[in-house]
This record gives sequence, structure tokens and C-alpha cells, in this order.
Amino acid sequence: MKCTNFSSPKHGAVIQITTEEADRLEQYWKNKYTAIPLDSIHLSDPCILADKKTNMYYMTGTGGRLWKSKDLALWEGPYQVTQTDPDSWMGPKPEIWAAELHEYKGKYYYFATFTNNAIRIDSVKGNVIPRRASHILVSDKPDGPYKPMKDPVYLPENMPTLDGTFWVDSDGKPYMVYCHEWLQNLNGTIEKIELKPDLSGPAGKGKILFRASDSPWSREKMGEKVLPNRVTDGPWLFRTGRGRLGMIWTSWVFQDYTQGVAYSESGTLDGPWIQEKEPVTPPNFGHGMLFQTLDGKWLMSVHSHKDVNGKYIRVPHLFEIDLSGDKLTVGKPYLP
Repeated sequence: MKCTNFSSPKHGAVIQITTEEADRLEQYWKNKYTAIPLDSIHLSDPCILADKKTNMYYMTGTGGRLWKSKDLALWEGPYQVTQTDPDSWMGPKPEIWAAELHEYKGKYYYFATFTNNAIRIDSVKGNVIPRRASHILVSDKPDGPYKPMKDPVYLPENMPTLDGTFWVDSDGKPYMVYCHEWLQNLNGTIEKIELKPDLSGPAGKGKILFRASDSPWSREKMGEKVLPNRVTDGPWLFRTGRGRLGMIWTSWVFQDYTQGVAYSESGTLDGPWIQEKEPVTPPNFGHGMLFQTLDGKWLMSVHSHKDVNGKYIRVPHLFEIDLSGDKLTVGKPYLP
């Protein structure tokens, strides 16, 4: 037990509560009154939803967490917003990565990568591959709670998939675009699968859009050879001001996490996808997404990697972007 005196106790009472209750209470007041600058938050794969209904920004974090802000500068949180089914393939405590929030037809959808390390689906060149898949949860509110829908599985159970994102193509149909992890196929792919109209499950089979080796800018050293990197991470779809369909995605240039861009010649997900020759962001920035602020300014959200006292951390950043022409142009860092 530990004794906690509330800041405004009823009748000046001092009450006894359990340690768990005290910790929960402290977290509640911390969340309620503590605002944290963006560059002081440690998280990977930041995705920001600018929600006009609530006039708020919502940023996803690792582990099913969410941050809220009125101005992009100061953030409250993290709040736990996911509710998964412990009896599903995810198990009782899945790892949750690379979450995205998308508003669609009046509901809010949580696209994320879920991993159950207790289930092993493959072993390739000494790498044990756990059950990992892109999946979608739903909520009526941007801050959740986000819960499972009808179908328990979106993608093949024998494939490790990750970093699912959302796109409505020119045919009006909704799709998930995701990565088949390189650890299994040794040459990561970015693929698409059609979704049911309410996004509650798949409506078709996956199709490869392109492979990691298609990149002219990514690099890794294998023995004495320098080859395209095998990793595909973080796809995000967009259209330029002239209607051109593009996709940012991330790989590595030797030791630097780096982001490139590809454009579809057909203007649809089916491509063919033509890779730009040079990365679109500076070294050490990746897994980006694009959004408009509540006053209409286009920004890119990414994370960087750094070592702090021997601990590997990731930090979110914002960049100004220009989509007015036929290509995405990344400008200077944006400091809200």
C-alpha cells in the first residue's frame, strides 16, 4: 500500500489505496496535465491524423499507444487505444508496430503490424520467423478504443507481413498495401490486397507491386558485392497536384535508414511502378507518411534513429513538402 493525498480531497480526506491504483491515478493526472514537445517523444513509425471533427491531431506510437495534440508542438499521452482478442492468432500480448489511423466512411480504422512471438511460422537461413501480420481494427472515435472486426485474418498465415497502409484506388475499391518481409523471401516486396467495402476483411488475394531489388538507390554490402538492399518498409500512397500516383517507402543505404519514392505509370496500384533514382529524404529519416494540417499545409512525418548512452531510440520529425507539381518535393524541417 502507499498513501496518496489528492490535490483536492473531499473533506480533506487522506485515503489508502493500492500501489496499482496509485500508479494508475498518477498516470491519469500526468496525461491530463503534462504536454510533451514532439522532439522529446521516443517512438517509431509516426503517423498523424488531422481530424477536423475534433480539431485535434492524433499520432500513433508503438505498442498500441496514441498521442494527442492541438497544435503539433505539444502532445499529451500516451494513451492505450487498442483492444485485441487474446483468443485470436495474436495471443494475449501482441507486439504492435507501424500503426496508422485512417478515417473512412464515418469510422476510424487502425492499420498496424501485430506479432505473436509464441507462434513460429518459418525459419530461413537461421532466422526464426514469428507469426506477424498487418491487420485492421475499427472505432467510432479517433482516440479509440480500436477493436477487431469480423475476419480474424487478412493475409496468408504462412507469410510475415508488415506496415499495412490504406488506399482507395481509381476503381473506387479499398485496398491494403503492405510489405512481405524480406526475412522470409530474401527480397522484400510491396503488395496489395482488395478489402471488403467496410474494411472488415480481404476481398481478394495479394498481388506484388514491386520488389526491394527494383530500387536504384538502396544499398547493402554482401561479401565483396554491393547490391540493392533487401528491405521494404513503410509504404504510403499519395497523389500529386497533377494527379500522379506516388508511393514513398523505406529501405537502407548501408547503415542509414532512407526513404525513396516510386510513381505508377498507369496511375493505379497495378503500376508499373518506376523508382526514382535518388532518395527523397536525407539519410537517417524514414518510414514516412503525408498529411495536411488543420489549416491545409502539407507535411511529412518520419522518424530518425540515434544512440543515446548506448540505447537505440527513434524520434519523430516533420518536414515541409510540396505536392503541387507532378513529383513530391521534400523541403526543410517543420518546427511547429
